[in-house]
Amino acid sequence: MTLNPADAAFAAQTGLPSDRLRPADPRYMDEPRGKYPGVPGLLALPHSVDEVAALVATAARMRVPVVPYGGGTGLVGGQVATSGPAPLILSLERMTRIRAVYPDENVLIAEAGAILADVQQAARAADRLFPLSLAAEGSARIGGTLATNAGGVNVLRYGAARDLCLGLEAVLPDGRIWHGLKRLRKDNTGYDLRNLLIGAEGTLGVITAAALKLSPVPAGQGTAFLAVADPAAALRLLSIARAQLGEAISAFEIMHRQGLDFLAETMPQVRQPWETPPEWSVLIELGLAAGIDPEEALARLFETGLEEGLVTDGLIAQSAQQRDAFWTVRESIPEANRLVGAVASHDISLPLSALPDFIAEAGPALQALGPCRINCFGHVGDGNLHYNVFPAPGQDRDAARQGAARVSALVHDLVARHDGSFSAEHGVGRAKAAVLEQYGDPVKLAAMRAIKDALDPAGIMNPGAVLTV
Repeated sequence: MTLNPADAAFAAQTGLPSDRLRPADPRYMDEPRGKYPGVPGLLALPHSVDEVAALVATAARMRVPVVPYGGGTGLVGGQVATSGPAPLILSLERMTRIRAVYPDENVLIAEAGAILADVQQAARAADRLFPLSLAAEGSARIGGTLATNAGGVNVLRYGAARDLCLGLEAVLPDGRIWHGLKRLRKDNTGYDLRNLLIGAEGTLGVITAAALKLSPVPAGQGTAFLAVADPAAALRLLSIARAQLGEAISAFEIMHRQGLDFLAETMPQVRQPWETPPEWSVLIELGLAAGIDPEEALARLFETGLEEGLVTDGLIAQSAQQRDAFWTVRESIPEANRLVGAVASHDISLPLSALPDFIAEAGPALQALGPCRINCFGHVGDGNLHYNVFPAPGQDRDAARQGAARVSALVHDLVARHDGSFSAEHGVGRAKAAVLEQYGDPVKLAAMRAIKDALDPAGIMNPGAVLTV
């Protein structure tokens, strides 16, 4: 494709081969929810960290905004520039190498463009586990998961992306390369630039490679669907599970019946485990050491829950196929939500003890605004709920969405009163930058702006994401 004069001048300044730069295809100006159309820009496809450095250095000299682009799976608009001058869209999709694997150290070094599923497979090939697991793992890239500090279903046991990273290689906003790709568990040498860049959503630099923590592959896995009386019972059951099984609990997911009803309505091909869905259920995943039978462990947990009046029914997977079927139900709920069409979606976190009170208060408060359906599900083990509000049956979706701002304000106000967070695992992006201004601690916001100004004085790195311009 022929570049326009401005893009051609930029390309000439980088000194890179012509195949590294071209006008961006429409897919780079879109995001999964279709809410934030992007400004067309020049697409950069570097092959190495040195090429990323050349691109960012040129952008700094010419005051061109840079939008880092991973797999494009983010849900808060962080991967698209929605206003301002034409950006340099910096995609790491050609930087996909697994540079090294150190099985005895439980470390893998991957470039930022490596797809999460490929990193998981590389770990498996070394008889190790990279435990970060997301619904979008077939397209999400390592750089993006770190830039957004992605969570997923295994945070309870292994932590979020931040907890799975030992070191980074990154290009700072002036084009300098930070060689921080260390494999150390202990490195107490001043400010932690690694953790500053993780979760910064490309506003402080571009992650180009990472040293990632691996874990042993559990010798035995067990999965169960248990019907619980209510969210408080789910939390009590989690406490019992921890007492019985310690760190063997990989995931502990909660689901409301509404999500299963949506699934039956929109995706009937997904086989559900319950003939009549319970009001609340939990999906539990165990990863156990050799010599411990996962089915026996789950049966003991079920019996304890039944004795204490927490559990009313249960299904324990008897095969890998059945485990996969259970997880297919959980992982299909977001797509069912999309097909139904939400008024407003919320990715929130709360102190564990506050979860039942929040759920009990939020439902009636939202119904007082107007009839609606609520699908509450998520990673209850780490306090992260996806709290999504939908039109009432028969209600016009577009008309219902006119009240989205009031719905989200109510939810976020209630989250704040319970000392929670309006963004648990999806990040801030552009969608929630104004929300951060409203609910963020002013001292923290001032410190964030000082850091941004110090590292990126020209303001070229992903402008409008995280912090309002």
